[in-house]
Amino acid sequence: MKWLGGIPVDRRKTHGVVDQIADHFQSRENLIIAIAPEGTRHKTDHWKSGFYHIALKSNTPLILGYLDYVNKIVGTGPIFTPTGNIKHDMDVIRDFYKDFRGAHPEDESDIILREELSRG
Repeated sequence: MKWLGGIPVDRRKTHGVVDQIADHFQSRENLIIAIAPEGTRHKTDHWKSGFYHIALKSNTPLILGYLDYVNKIVGTGPIFTPTGNIKHDMDVIRDFYKDFRGAHPEDESDIILREELSRG
């Protein structure tokens, strides 16, 4: 994806990527970033939250997209601007994704952010 302008990120470490991308949104007239928040290689106990924090910090809406392997459809859903209320915002996102399935449903992760887990 580098040929399209993609930037590889080691998601196991923090590099200040959220702030860097939020700054890019503030300094550019047009910018589109595609991020897969769920683990793409194996089941995890939570989604990565960078997508959420980038949108929140830069006041940029999310366009929820999906690849539904079972029904062989790809598409986008609503444009959604995070409010800062993580529970509410993630409930909206969970509701949107509840009916879509990947190629290996047994490896799907629950749609929850680490921040939600730590709040009990």
